[in-house]
Amino acid sequence: MGSEAQNIKMVKELNVEEGEYSEPVSPTGQYFNSSALSISVLAVLDSDIPIDDSPTLTLLKDVFLPINPRFSSVMVKEENGEKKWKKVEVKLEDHVNIPIFPPGLSPESYDNHLSDYLSKIAMEQLPNNRPLWNIHIIKYPTSHAAGNVIFKLHHSLGDGYSLMGALLSCLQRADNPTVPLTFPSLGPAPTPKLSLESNNVFKNIPNVIWSALNTVSDFGWSLLKSTCVEDDRSLIRSGDDGVEFKPVVISTMTFSLDHIKQIKTKLGVTINDVITGIIFLGTRLYMQGTVGGSKKLNNAQSTALVLLNTRAIGGYKSVKEMVETDADSAWGNQFGFLHVSLPELSSVESSHPLDFVWKAQKLIQRKRNSRAVFLTGQLLECLRKYTGPEATAKYIHSTLKNSSMTVSNVIGPVERMALADHPVRGLYFMVVGVPQSLTITMVSYMGKLRVAIGTEKGYIDPTKFESSVETAFGMILDASKEIGELN
Repeated sequence: MGSEAQNIKMVKELNVEEGEYSEPVSPTGQYFNSSALSISVLAVLDSDIPIDDSPTLTLLKDVFLPINPRFSSVMVKEENGEKKWKKVEVKLEDHVNIPIFPPGLSPESYDNHLSDYLSKIAMEQLPNNRPLWNIHIIKYPTSHAAGNVIFKLHHSLGDGYSLMGALLSCLQRADNPTVPLTFPSLGPAPTPKLSLESNNVFKNIPNVIWSALNTVSDFGWSLLKSTCVEDDRSLIRSGDDGVEFKPVVISTMTFSLDHIKQIKTKLGVTINDVITGIIFLGTRLYMQGTVGGSKKLNNAQSTALVLLNTRAIGGYKSVKEMVETDADSAWGNQFGFLHVSLPELSSVESSHPLDFVWKAQKLIQRKRNSRAVFLTGQLLECLRKYTGPEATAKYIHSTLKNSSMTVSNVIGPVERMALADHPVRGLYFMVVGVPQSLTITMVSYMGKLRVAIGTEKGYIDPTKFESSVETAFGMILDASKEIGELN
């Protein structure tokens, strides 16, 4: 799915004579807005103060729309069948929604109303006859915020990196708007470099052979998982056709980044390894602790699709840089996915919780070092050329449906942000329209990690799943402390 980067320079087109913006829709953009897939992102901001919605239209007109021409464009199909972004006049009032809830309720009651509202807008399709975004303003206090602003953005507009950059363009530092927001260090995963020195050539041969074997194995497994091999039906995967059209429940939980960094340091792994290990262990604990779950269901063959940003970057670029820059950090959808099998949990008593972190590290590092993601991108490009974007979208739909869950994360700023002088207490996002029963997303902000969990309503118990992840975090944190005591 990284092919958009290769086409960034070629696909931009501005008809100067007519004064109209027109840009061919990238291949990935077409996949995500097709008959097989319609995937969107919900980005939720928690406000520290009650929301004044009076500057909304001005903010959208002067700040949001200028971020990228796609925000004021619709996707149209040309006579030759090609899809393009075509700029239109935006009626901002059609994109702003302010729901009415019953007055005078408790924050806990408004929690339920917000949850139901998120489920409702997650199921709604964005109309194709206007730009593919909406904003929702919740003017009721919940247990987490005095109010909420929700952006719904179609995934064809860009990936998490692009959309986070767009969102941040509307925000400022709460303490000093003239100073830019800063982010935790972000860099590409280290890739082993093979030395060309003559005395090391023979030492590199085993690494080259091992990498080649991993590439063949990982690509072959990915191909099978996307076509004919699907995960077992389990307590986290209903496997039902049309699951993407069923209601979802979106819940969140928060972890301290300092605690996660402590685990990282003790185990000598990355923050992503720790987070993935916690999610995997929590998922297995949920499957084991759910009433009616047999041993087979508890350790059912379950695969997570871990989304990987394929940009060679060291941090967020400004939106202007994303739009104008070369492929390495360009705007759009630039990511791949890794098929990672969930480790089995024999029993809570006999399994060591840290094994889940180490196994996650080993699996993800091995798959990162193979070329399977690149080959998958080339396969999608070949499918697009010879069978068309609709057939390719069906292949991606099958990839998602045949696995059990998707895990993705983005990095947020260190400092407190403000939107139109409304301090932001927290934020989270959720990918909706995915043909899976379970989706997990994460974003860091002000020293905290906000984990959002999207579950198929009536099939997965969100409260029990959240409790299982909390338990997994505690188990891994406690076990990591024991390592220091032993040393």
